[in-house]
Amino acid sequence: MIVSDQVFPDVEIERELIEQAGGELVVARDREDALVLMRDADAVLNTYMPVDAATIATMSRAKIIARYGIGTDNVDIDAARQAGITVTNVPDYCVQEVATHTVALLLALIRKVPQADAHVRSGGWGVKALGELHRLSTLTVGLLGCGRIGLRVADAVESLGATVIVHDPYVSDLPGARHLVNAEELFATADVLSVHCPLTPSTRGMVNSDSIGSMRAGSYLVNTSRGPVVVLADVLAALRTGQLAGAALDVFDPEPPDAASLAGVPNLVCTPHMAFLSAEALRESQRKAVTQVLRALRGDPVDYEVRSTP
Repeated sequence: MIVSDQVFPDVEIERELIEQAGGELVVARDREDALVLMRDADAVLNTYMPVDAATIATMSRAKIIARYGIGTDNVDIDAARQAGITVTNVPDYCVQEVATHTVALLLALIRKVPQADAHVRSGGWGVKALGELHRLSTLTVGLLGCGRIGLRVADAVESLGATVIVHDPYVSDLPGARHLVNAEELFATADVLSVHCPLTPSTRGMVNSDSIGSMRAGSYLVNTSRGPVVVLADVLAALRTGQLAGAALDVFDPEPPDAASLAGVPNLVCTPHMAFLSAEALRESQRKAVTQVLRALRGDPVDYEVRSTP
């Protein structure tokens, strides 16, 4: 069994469980090493490394590709299925973390925390320089996608008084007072747009100059989902013109972003793809991913099979 791209502090959880089952864990040194090791691996534990159809075609023994994370857009699911390889993810390991990070970014934007911090650090004082702030209870938060994470975000902002609307073509009913709307109404109505959808051909570039232009002037954007859902250049342009009053981005396209393109852009909060992060979430992801490997190699049903390309 191999780890194609090791991003964790260590892989002792995986190593212990695999060795207890009589297997061996090998961590690839780099992409080239991973491509060689994957040819004869019985299983692959994968984080960010792209596993395309050409790579899958070289894998002669693999029973499973187990992703540590939620999204599977870096794995060709259809090619894996045709090759008889199961693909799994861990869809529930960092729900609390991403929802918390989303709400933190949202509140930082509408309360102008970064601007207030910069104001004090530069020797300023008082609130005049911050301009108008509005109660969260006067704002509508629009969720682009509403799975496990979106539901937690909805719970949190509703508890603080916000109204929530949702666009998600895979959801037919929502708990509470939340309203399902079409995409056009979502963009036109939301004061704060929070992105929680997977990256698919239909969502790629969905937040762009046209959709941002249909939003109310002075709206806010938060993205903790997938970078390519948002056209970064269009967001930066909207911040410069004031069409967007603020944006908070944890994910980018590409990653890392070009730092020079972000310089001097007003009311932009950036974090380095960290919404998933906590010590507890990492351990949960590692344990659940390797458990899928062990189940698949024993011939047992897996918990989190991904059956089709998003």
